[in-house]
Amino acid sequence: MLIVGLIVLLLFGTRLPSVMRSLGEGITEFKKGMKGNDSDPNTRIEDHRD
Repeated sequence: MLIVGLIVLLLFGTRLPSVMRSLGEGITEFKKGMKGNDSDPNTRIEDHRD
């Protein structure tokens, strides 16, 4: 595990904070999607008038 961690640090050392931030945002969006949060401004609103 230590060797793998060192390799990751060498490869992604300068970009690691931005990668982790993106990963956190992705997890947050996934949890919102699973929760069924309807407050998303991009959701489609359908009018059901007869």
